[in-house]
Amino acid sequence: MTATHRPYFWIEPGGAKSPAGWQPLSDHNYWEAKSRAPQWQSFLGSAPSWADDLHRVGRAVFAADKHSRRDASFDRWTRHMRLSIPVAAYERWQSVRPLLTSLLRTMTADRWDVEFREADLATNVPFTFDPDSRAGEVALFSGGLDSLSWAAQRASFRTSEELLLISFGEQNFGHLQDSVYDGIYRRRARPVRRIPLSQNVRIQDREEGDPAPERTTRSRGFLYATAAVRAAAAEGVPFAHIPENGQLSINPPLTPARAAACSTRSVHPWTLHLLNRLIAAVADGTVVHLQNPLAHLTKRQVCQSALDAGLTPADLAATLSCGTPPKHRPHGSGLANCGHCYPCLVRRAGLFGMDHTPYDYDPWDPSLSWDQAEHWHALQSWLAASYSLRDLIADTPLPPDTDTQATLAVIKRGREELSELGEIEGKA
Repeated sequence: MTATHRPYFWIEPGGAKSPAGWQPLSDHNYWEAKSRAPQWQSFLGSAPSWADDLHRVGRAVFAADKHSRRDASFDRWTRHMRLSIPVAAYERWQSVRPLLTSLLRTMTADRWDVEFREADLATNVPFTFDPDSRAGEVALFSGGLDSLSWAAQRASFRTSEELLLISFGEQNFGHLQDSVYDGIYRRRARPVRRIPLSQNVRIQDREEGDPAPERTTRSRGFLYATAAVRAAAAEGVPFAHIPENGQLSINPPLTPARAAACSTRSVHPWTLHLLNRLIAAVADGTVVHLQNPLAHLTKRQVCQSALDAGLTPADLAATLSCGTPPKHRPHGSGLANCGHCYPCLVRRAGLFGMDHTPYDYDPWDPSLSWDQAEHWHALQSWLAASYSLRDLIADTPLPPDTDTQATLAVIKRGREELSELGEIEGKA
């Protein structure tokens, strides 16, 4: 049995008000400057209505996700989410409801009932530039190691076509993202443009004693993907890149308790497969295809590619990888990377031998409690066990056209990199 939260009703400017018993949600629930609102983003073309619909669904889903506390559920995780969203192409979206709910369940492990309602939505039409001046490539840029490496590789490619990077601000760490982007911009061999967006959700009319927003962000990858697709559609680019190393894109669970969406699946091959099916079903005309260009690389290979593109170890150290924000660390120093969560452990393995990152603490420090070193102990147990093709496909399906041997090889190379962290423990 799952906990049913109050149903959510997404409202567009001038649209219908929420019925009694429904929680209204809108763009006003996002902390952002006016320039970061979807209708004011500086694309060099007009986004088609299907892409506007897709991104609206992404924003509505993420806002509902952040408004629904998992700890109110019987198992403190699984929720029953009900959400109503206005769309321009009502019949098209009605036909993909099963596909959408399957995608969201894969990403969040929740039960979703998404309803659509027909709406005559106003579209802000920007000044349209000549097609030759539009971007030639679109990629997500988080300011992490993977997106930095891919952006550096593509920015160093000498061409007149512009590289468009789509960013989502990290609360309290925007300066890090800006600094990392500046490193790309200074070394560019082609035009580079960046559009910053917001992912910070606030609960309106929240009173003292009311619960804070949900800490987990399992649907955040859906928000990111829909923004990248909308940008690519507006610029007339047929592909949008979501760069993540193969180890973390598969993100094999370290323990049985982390199976399925208890570990993030935002760039898992199956997730991208469902996303691309959804896009193909709702797109009217040209389709944008999502790709992970780093799917067959380990973290260390990604870092080496960044160095080959002209970046320095100091540039890599300035990135953000952590899965535990400082405000959620009981005794953190406020540093960007905690050093002991699983993403930080993969980061350490990728930067092995050249890591200048300041961390809160080392997970192998013998003075730490078992809880503080939880991820390190889980990693050691996972590395001590064998890993086979059966393990790869048992947790989350893979698309029919997947090269399973190549995917398995990435995981095994990643395990070898992670095993080398034990050398640091032995010297500590």
